[in-house]
Amino acid sequence: MYRQKKRFIPLLLLPFLLASNAQADEKRSDKSMKDDTLRVEDLAKKPTKEVKEEIPANISLSDISERIKLHGYAQAGYTYQRNSDQHSNTFDIKRTLLWADAKINDRWAFLFMHDFNSQVQEFYTDFRITNNKALFVRFGQFKNAYTLENPMSPTSMETIDVYSEGVTYLSGCGSDPLFGVQYGRDLGLSLFGTVCKDKFRYEFQVMNGQGINRKDKNNAKDLIGRLEWRPVKGLNIVTTGQYGRGHAVATSVYNPNIALDQNYDRNRYSFGVDYRSKWVNVHGEVLGGKDDEVESRGGYVTGSVALIPGTLDLIGSVDYFDFNTDLDMDQKKGVFGIQWWYFKKCRFQVQYVYKSAYVSPNGFVKDDNHAIMSQMQVRFN
Repeated sequence: MYRQKKRFIPLLLLPFLLASNAQADEKRSDKSMKDDTLRVEDLAKKPTKEVKEEIPANISLSDISERIKLHGYAQAGYTYQRNSDQHSNTFDIKRTLLWADAKINDRWAFLFMHDFNSQVQEFYTDFRITNNKALFVRFGQFKNAYTLENPMSPTSMETIDVYSEGVTYLSGCGSDPLFGVQYGRDLGLSLFGTVCKDKFRYEFQVMNGQGINRKDKNNAKDLIGRLEWRPVKGLNIVTTGQYGRGHAVATSVYNPNIALDQNYDRNRYSFGVDYRSKWVNVHGEVLGGKDDEVESRGGYVTGSVALIPGTLDLIGSVDYFDFNTDLDMDQKKGVFGIQWWYFKKCRFQVQYVYKSAYVSPNGFVKDDNHAIMSQMQVRFN
């Protein structure tokens, strides 16, 4: 009987041991929280032995969870399309993205983004050089700064097919065969920041000019500049420009004089305005470019009017773009629809899309193209 009682003593002491361990972990967690602003350069100044002793005490699950944030969204829907060459309907998954951003310290951060419907989209590191937000440096693969729309997330865009025809073509989102499908992204280096109490934001990029997940195929780099002015709340005025040299990855119906693997001059410009309020969101832009000897230009206005703020919106867009001003390759586009925000950043959209021209296996066709599109968006962050 006495031996049995002795066996129960460790069991009776177990809760007290667990409580003491929990208190010790809590103290370690509190210490790591206090040292949250500790920088790599500060650690480098201390003796090696002291650094080794300090690192384990600073690592905790709470610390990691606060430094690494996960985000993601998916967009899927149904599209019915009819023109002279085809009559089609299909369910489709447009995007399934997951990304993580990590705050290494109060100046240094990292982001990795993957689209499970295609490929790795972004991976870059940011470092804040100044004590304020005046100067950051970014290195890696990320959105190029050309046009007002391109840096915007598809989850915030009003139209289901996302960007205007001009932005999609000129920024490398996919409709320019010479550049290929690059999702508006490239590899390179960026300097950016905000000044004058966040009234002005600037960005200067040096990019490969070849797109995502690939090395440059010529010795020239693309230079992209962006300047934003926010004079009042909700209003943003943006101008951008690009100077560079492309390397053709395919031939193009829009620019038949440029051959596969040929290097060519590729320059761009844009000027746009974006206004957002509780009841009305609207943005528009004029833009154009020149690929070798071929000029392209156009403009658009896209927006939404709230029927029930934060819940139900009417969507509309008018768009004009001339892919080749010498070959009469202009296209007019109109979009009308409705969207329902059923939970935070989750929504359901239905839209009618009209185009006055389209590209078929037979080339550029000037004829009506009608489409009815629907899309479900689910997002968490």
